[in-house]
Amino acid sequence: MHQTTLNNKAALRLKARTLASNYPTLLAEAERVAAIMASGLHGRRKAGQGETFWQYRPYDSSDAANRIDWRRSARGDSLFVRDNEWEAAHTIYFWQDKDAGMDWASHKNFPLKSERAAVLSLAISHLLMQAGERCAILGSEHRSRTGRKGLDRLFEDFITTPGTHSDFKSDMRPHSKVVIASDFLGPIETWTEELAKVAERPTQGIMLHIVDPAEEAFPYKGRLQLKMPGLETVKSLIVGRAETAQQAYQSRFERHKSDIDALARRLGWQVIRHHTNEPATTALNRLYGLLSGQPADYRS
Repeated sequence: MHQTTLNNKAALRLKARTLASNYPTLLAEAERVAAIMASGLHGRRKAGQGETFWQYRPYDSSDAANRIDWRRSARGDSLFVRDNEWEAAHTIYFWQDKDAGMDWASHKNFPLKSERAAVLSLAISHLLMQAGERCAILGSEHRSRTGRKGLDRLFEDFITTPGTHSDFKSDMRPHSKVVIASDFLGPIETWTEELAKVAERPTQGIMLHIVDPAEEAFPYKGRLQLKMPGLETVKSLIVGRAETAQQAYQSRFERHKSDIDALARRLGWQVIRHHTNEPATTALNRLYGLLSGQPADYRS
């Protein structure tokens, strides 16, 4: 048992280092996309009730005397007031499924589903936080953040949170927004029960459905061995002639997508379906449209 725990910790550290090594590339891509989309994202930063320092400004006769920051004012001959940042009611939370099945790609030219989910979640966080929005990782004990420094801390939370359904029990601000990134494989009844815990806060949600193209097309022929990633002790499934199972498989996967869409409708949420052979910017644009309040249906 002790050895198993050590192995799990080592695997977690390796995964964290892998994510961290890709972070500069991710930021560069996020900044490029941000430059394209910045004109459409309007920050909401202003003074008001909140915990985060925003600025010092000269004292005005309309300000209450107890708002004067005497330490800052002592540096010169003028009085200054310390403004904290107004915190919008709608914090945006992000959650990525870290199940072993997400660490899979059908082709060397395609990213792992987990990698694409990470890129999309962190890139849209970058765009939103640069625009003054407040973001947090669902399952982290840390409060929401904004700005470039906030993005670095958000990334630390991203790689250390479990990425399991237990995260859905964590505290969230009412009337916030949440992005759930997963392949949503597994019983739809389980997803219905777990996401209902998030929706009842209440929240506005987006289900970011990550799909490897082979999961949908099942483009295999001949004898095929199917094995679940990360579950070495589970017997693999042998398919004698893959092409004979293709039609039944595709029909089942279409039902899987329909179940996800139906769940989103019941929750009052939206679905963005993204295939890993598509550019990441396609889903980023769809995420931007929904999170900025544009009245459009971005399902594909």
